[in-house]
Amino acid sequence: MENQYCKVGAVTPITNEGSQAVHLLEYQYQNFTEKASKINDDKLVAFFELKAQKIKKVLENLI
Repeated sequence: MENQYCKVGAVTPITNEGSQAVHLLEYQYQNFTEKASKINDDKLVAFFELKAQKIKKVLENLI
């Protein structure tokens, strides 16, 4: 039996998109920071802040 490769669930790195990636990441960063500021649940705030920090790191590496 030969190996078969399935594209279901395949992920393309966002860094391959060029300048569009920067705009998308900036939007996602702003979105997560806004969500973190509006929510009263500490666990969700921590989750959204962590996501925003990860996106900020990627943005810093791109720029």
